[in-house]
Amino acid sequence: MKIGTVSINYSRKFNLGNYESIELGCSLWAQVEDEEDASGVVQFLCHQAKTAVKEAAMPVIKANEFQITKAKSQRKVATDFGDMEDL
Repeated sequence: MKIGTVSINYSRKFNLGNYESIELGCSLWAQVEDEEDASGVVQFLCHQAKTAVKEAAMPVIKANEFQITKAKSQRKVATDFGDMEDL
């Protein structure tokens, strides 16, 4: 029986628009006693890392979408008022 360590590093960059981005990452590792179990552990760690990054990104992405929607509505209101001045 050989004890070894399996590690996963996962990162993803999210485009937030307006030349902004955020990069989030996760590193996980596990000790395995049997080399045959290593591929299953790697798949499990990969899934866990992707899930962790996605969960960490969701609040930032949702907040950014709110800001984008707010900015678009403010531009529309400003444009609408600008059109009224032409009358």
